[in-house]
Amino acid sequence: MKNYPMKNYLMASLAVLAGLMASGGAAVGKSGDVLAQVDHLVYATPDMTVGIDTLERLLGIRATAGGQHPGLGTRNALIALGPSAYIEIIGPDPDQPKPAEPRRFGLDDLKAPTLLTWVAKGSQLERFAADARAHGVDLGEVLPGSRKRPDGVVLSWRYTDPKVVVANRIVPYFIDWGTSPHPALTAAKGATLLGLRAEHPDVQRVQNMLDRLGLALPLQRGPAPALIATLSGPKGRVELRN
Repeated sequence: MKNYPMKNYLMASLAVLAGLMASGGAAVGKSGDVLAQVDHLVYATPDMTVGIDTLERLLGIRATAGGQHPGLGTRNALIALGPSAYIEIIGPDPDQPKPAEPRRFGLDDLKAPTLLTWVAKGSQLERFAADARAHGVDLGEVLPGSRKRPDGVVLSWRYTDPKVVVANRIVPYFIDWGTSPHPALTAAKGATLLGLRAEHPDVQRVQNMLDRLGLALPLQRGPAPALIATLSGPKGRVELRN
């Protein structure tokens, strides 16, 4: 980043953010409200049964089966956090052969279930990712995805490459469901996302990235990168952190 005088630096930062917003691809949601920008939380597990059981023990809700990710060696289960947000439990699929490449989200190296990252609502992702890259935030390529629900309905989406890690996954991935019904509609009900925040030792660098992407994620300095989600369910309030 260039060393602008403070006035010019602020003007330049606002211009970058305005450009991203004007592109139509900025994160969807009200400015200052990260909860409106959350599409889903990613809760990664080395074993699907263990991941589902762990969240059921914490929240008192048994996740609904999502479906397989064909060719990727993974499957998921979901708990709704509202009408358009959910927590995704994702892990290796024992009914698929192990893929030639490592599974997404470092699943092959996990020892226990953990909150891994978050995914933000987005639109016009190709243009959004190109604009972000031009301003120093490389989200990777925009890829297609699909899976079949247990009832046979096929969901399809476009999302930024989950193999690209930005700021220790404090900077989220972005997803656009297009015309597919949102997965939260058929996910297990009873949980609510109360808050989402992050910590990072290089707080200014990461804050600049979040600002450029139009994201309202609260960030403070911490000894190590961390994403912290506060949820409520039948068993009360739960804090998940990685």
